[in-house]
Amino acid sequence: MKIIGTVFILYLSQLGLFAQTAINKQKLDDESFLTNILNQYPTYFKELMEKKDSFNIQIIYTQIDRNKKGRQRFKEFHYNLNNAHYFYPASTVKMPVAFLALEKLNDLQIKGLDRHTTMVTDSGFTGQSIVYTQPNSADCRATIENYIKQIFLVSDNDAFNRLYEFVGQEAIQKKLASKGYPDVIIKHRLESSMSLEENRYTNPIRFYDSSSNLVYEQPLQYSNAIYPKLSVQMGNGYLKNGKLIEKPFDFSEKNRVYLQDLHHILQSVLLPESVAASKRFHITTDDRNFLSTWMRSFPRESDFPQYDSSVYWDSYCKFLLLGSERKLVPANIEIFNKVGDAYGFLTDIAYIIDHDKGIEFLLSATISCNRDGIYNDDQYDYDSIGYPFMKHLGEVILKYEQERKLKIR
Repeated sequence: MKIIGTVFILYLSQLGLFAQTAINKQKLDDESFLTNILNQYPTYFKELMEKKDSFNIQIIYTQIDRNKKGRQRFKEFHYNLNNAHYFYPASTVKMPVAFLALEKLNDLQIKGLDRHTTMVTDSGFTGQSIVYTQPNSADCRATIENYIKQIFLVSDNDAFNRLYEFVGQEAIQKKLASKGYPDVIIKHRLESSMSLEENRYTNPIRFYDSSSNLVYEQPLQYSNAIYPKLSVQMGNGYLKNGKLIEKPFDFSEKNRVYLQDLHHILQSVLLPESVAASKRFHITTDDRNFLSTWMRSFPRESDFPQYDSSVYWDSYCKFLLLGSERKLVPANIEIFNKVGDAYGFLTDIAYIIDHDKGIEFLLSATISCNRDGIYNDDQYDYDSIGYPFMKHLGEVILKYEQERKLKIR
């Protein structure tokens, strides 16, 4: 019996070894696929690929094929994807929180409460903001809808903070974990000097109908969320109160979202049938249409809020394909996406369609643009490294897709 058991264990270990070898081969295949594409454009990518870890480049590309019935098949490829390589997600965290805000409205099931309902944010703890009106909306009312529009059109930080407060820090963590994203850390407001403890408290909020009747009231909330411990120190130094501190910058208490989690969260909302029901957000078809409209729109297409096109040009939040170029997106191209840029990190999570060619694909990428390793000095290499990388990556993958043989377009 002991010999049989030993043989069985050896057999299982060999199976595990074979399985691991298969997994490693798949990773190699994924990596080599994108490597081969990028290698065809040495002018754009040679230096970056040689230093891919120091630039912390990570890429995910998903091919989408359809059968005669329109059903989609997905094939995902990675380049240098490594969860141990931290990148600051910046404004990309606004995307899942916007989705969760719509989900919460649906889950509450309160008559008269929806994304159009007037929202009043009060204060119940130190550092909290009070918001009674929103002057840039059509009727000066603050609403979930208007906040989400601002998030996707111009990546507004205050709009995100209001949704963060509505959903709640602990609920953000629990909801995303239940959908298969247990490693997500969204624990603080953006562009805010609030402490870790202050970020655990989220504002009391009230919603009113068109007759000023109270529809729903949410009291001050406190989060008991327990997060994975991070130990992330990066760079050579950072500025604090105008003085250079020659120590690595500490990201240990910052937000964290893996690139593949952002990639799959976007996929789950725009292409819900492609993921398991347990990973989907509880939003309506109307919600999804609303999201897709403003995820692909440009600031100039919004009447309320109104944006100055000289400040918020078309590519302001469209890094892939456009970089920082101030030109119009071709009429046949639609980009549904969310970008983030802060501390020298540049990230874009996108679903791209070329209607002329009948193609669609998902593309997500992040890069660190901080050659001198100094943080908080606003001296980052976005223009010389980050934006060109994003522009060229989008162009190269789009070109590959346009030339790729498809049975059904």
